[in-house]
Amino acid sequence: MKPLQLLGRHCNRLVNALPHPLLSVFLSTSCSILSRKKKLNGYEYVDQEKYADLVRTVTTSKTSSQTPERIFEEDSFLYGKVMRSKGPLQESEPKVPQNRIPLNNPNKVLLAVEKTDPNIPVKIGLPGKSQMTNGRLPSVTRILQQTMPMEQAFYLERWKQRMIMELGEEGFIEYTAAVFSQGKLFHAQLEDLLLSKEPYTPKPDDTEQLVGYMNSVDHVLPDIVGVRTLESAVLHSELQYLGFVDCVAKYRGKLCVIDWKTSEKQKPTLKNTFDNPLQVAAYIGAINHDSNYNFQVDCGLIVIAYKDGSPAHAHFLDSDTCLHYWDKWLLRLEEYKEKKEKQ
Repeated sequence: MKPLQLLGRHCNRLVNALPHPLLSVFLSTSCSILSRKKKLNGYEYVDQEKYADLVRTVTTSKTSSQTPERIFEEDSFLYGKVMRSKGPLQESEPKVPQNRIPLNNPNKVLLAVEKTDPNIPVKIGLPGKSQMTNGRLPSVTRILQQTMPMEQAFYLERWKQRMIMELGEEGFIEYTAAVFSQGKLFHAQLEDLLLSKEPYTPKPDDTEQLVGYMNSVDHVLPDIVGVRTLESAVLHSELQYLGFVDCVAKYRGKLCVIDWKTSEKQKPTLKNTFDNPLQVAAYIGAINHDSNYNFQVDCGLIVIAYKDGSPAHAHFLDSDTCLHYWDKWLLRLEEYKEKKEKQ
């Protein structure tokens, strides 16, 4: 039986049981009580059905340790995607390098073809400190790291912290060491293949990751012929920076600086490769201004190999694209030198 019906029945019994004189007192008292102004309760007007799920979640949830994925999901939900802030005044024209050294070297003297052996790829080691006139020179990798855009640096640090939360400090160090080791094995295997010109055959001691990377680039390798350089150091004689080139060869008839990259995440567009195009442009400029190389290059190729063996993405950079990224590289180089002067 409903509570209100029970209350009504009890009240009727009470009224019938009271003597007549007391009944008038009871009724007057009840009326005065009911006539008092009732205090409003704001919660009575809340749409309880609307917030039923929230109430159920709060009252039934249990405290548990947060996973890194959950933390970053909440961070993204609360604060949204990180957006690059724009100042009130935007530059009307794009910034251009102050010292616009050309990508190609019009003054480079090339040896006659008969004095060089095109069948033997050039392979030069990094120069020692005593061989440098200005002491230690910065590498392309170091310059790009020191001048990384703030947004890119933020995402890189965010990824690092997330990996540390998942793996711990020691686990993260082991992970990065393993990635570096697999990259070295991949480059060494590619060098052997390009020199021997034989297809890749997995060996019993090849790791699963190496087999995946090699299967990934299997469809790209037939388009690469005429290797001119393998794992060789380059030095820009005028701008004074060093680099280490993976390969220079013809890709579909175009002589290119080829940069091999490994990735666990798909990178189907050139934009997904971040600073890799600047790196390739820097290597092209260095080769063209290095007297150790009897040729000049104006194209590039970035090959992204995947651990799971899925087909690699080969991003070709034509001469115009390389010139575009060469200007960007010169700006980063100027930024690096300005920072060094202020230190």
